[in-house]
Amino acid sequence: MENFIVSARKYRPVTFDTVVGQPSITNTLKNAIRNHHLAQAFLFTGPRGVGKTTTARILAKTINCANMSEAVEACNQCDSCIAFNNGNSFNIYELDAASNNSVDDIRALVEQVRYPPQGGKYKVYIIDEVHMLSPSAFNAFLKTLEEPPAYAVFILATTEKHKIIPTILSRCQIFDFNRISVEDIARHLGEIAGKEKVQAEEDALHMIAQKADGALRDALSMFDQLVSFAGNNLTYKAVIENLNILDYDYYFKMTDDILEGNISSALLTFNEILNNGFDAHNFVNGLASHFRDVLVCKDESTLKLLEVSPNIREKYKIQSRQCTASLLLDLLDISSKCDISYKAAKNQRLHVELALLKMCSLKSSGSVADPFKKKVDTAVSQPVPASTPPVIAKQAIPEASVVKEPDIPVEPAKTKAPAPSSVRKTISITENLNSKSNPKPEAKKKEEPAEEVKNRPFTQPELETAWSDFTNRVHQLGRLSLHASLIKRKPELKDNFMISFVLDNPAVEKDINEIKMELMAFLRKELGNSQIQFSTVIEKNSLSSEKVPYTSKEKYEHMAAKNPALNELRKQLDLDIDY
Repeated sequence: MENFIVSARKYRPVTFDTVVGQPSITNTLKNAIRNHHLAQAFLFTGPRGVGKTTTARILAKTINCANMSEAVEACNQCDSCIAFNNGNSFNIYELDAASNNSVDDIRALVEQVRYPPQGGKYKVYIIDEVHMLSPSAFNAFLKTLEEPPAYAVFILATTEKHKIIPTILSRCQIFDFNRISVEDIARHLGEIAGKEKVQAEEDALHMIAQKADGALRDALSMFDQLVSFAGNNLTYKAVIENLNILDYDYYFKMTDDILEGNISSALLTFNEILNNGFDAHNFVNGLASHFRDVLVCKDESTLKLLEVSPNIREKYKIQSRQCTASLLLDLLDISSKCDISYKAAKNQRLHVELALLKMCSLKSSGSVADPFKKKVDTAVSQPVPASTPPVIAKQAIPEASVVKEPDIPVEPAKTKAPAPSSVRKTISITENLNSKSNPKPEAKKKEEPAEEVKNRPFTQPELETAWSDFTNRVHQLGRLSLHASLIKRKPELKDNFMISFVLDNPAVEKDINEIKMELMAFLRKELGNSQIQFSTVIEKNSLSSEKVPYTSKEKYEHMAAKNPALNELRKQLDLDIDY
């Protein structure tokens, strides 16, 4: 029986050109060797399995090669290269700092540095997992690292650069190794599969590359495991079955159910996922990643961010055409909130199912945003300054001097669709109320053509009827303070369709201005006249000294003026006024 050699060792790179996914680092090292600008100490840092130790060995082998090629690669034929390949080179020392991390180990290494190489130009010391050295060992290593002999080169490798003391970092050239891309790993696995005579599907290799998370060594280990499981025919189904990965098809099917608003199918799909042994939290994270990938496919320029095989990419393109960007943003928001609060939920399955119900209801409702929120009535909490100059009551303004608002066309109620949730900040009073109650019988009547009703004259009683309808809608939405201000007086019809409304307090004017555009749109539609304008007039008597108290302080002062004993009572009880 032959001794099996794992692919990570069997196909380990032996030259700079065969290093996968680190072209910038290998090119820099080759140029340094070619131009004789070799540093005295290097620090290779990065995630696991990206080629740090391998690159260090290639560098040590290349700088001692006697017959280096023009491409700055080792010849593999000279005595130094042969000794390195056989593992008995006297010029290259490897030290595992995880098990040799004491001061004595570093002292022994420093003693070896004193002796020049027996053959070749350099003595290379590769210290792996250098962050495991103790603080005293680091300090013992400082002087030698800063002023080594001309023939000594130190190569430090670590996955945790932040654990190395700054005095060491300042003495090294630092090379940050990146995670290897999915495309590079999949291509490398395809080359190895061809050498091993394994028929591997492209989707299967991409799935292994994604699962490896940028570590080529992990990808090769999974490849060996899957070949042992599936034989010489490596399929996508075998990969997801052996690695316990949730299939793409589940996410595509779940998204289709959400787009169709099919709650039953979505819940059954989620139940099937749980029965197959998958974790619900992983499903939520995977679904969020799926929505992100669909959103990425909405634009051709961002397709490069999608690290999947061409077949899967085409599926994403097809599904992205069925989704709007605002819908995908809402789906991402729901899945993100579900992910954040998942661990705190006592019934975690119900928590995920509730999120799926919200997602399925998005397509029909357009948004799951909260209903019209009651605004805080700030009119009663804002005192009127005593020094406020008197405001002259606004008179009816002729049509020529009025800056008119843009005409709002009258549209049939059936064709009015709610704005997307990603654009609409507030829900109008009329839209919100239409969702709460059925339209009035008058709304069911067939409207006249826009040309006939655009400038229809109306009377004061018709204005008061439409005004009453609007105030009733405001009352049903719970805005009681605004409702009280609207019903306190009646609007007055002026010339040129100007509607004037008298206010007894300037503080109320702010609330009226917030709904002014919506009120005008409502009156224009109900009265069939697009030239309606609206203005507010503040009553002069409201600005006199006998003003109505609104704030807590004003109310107290008003009562204390009528009953001075109230001040004595407040002082005896040591009470403060709530401002």
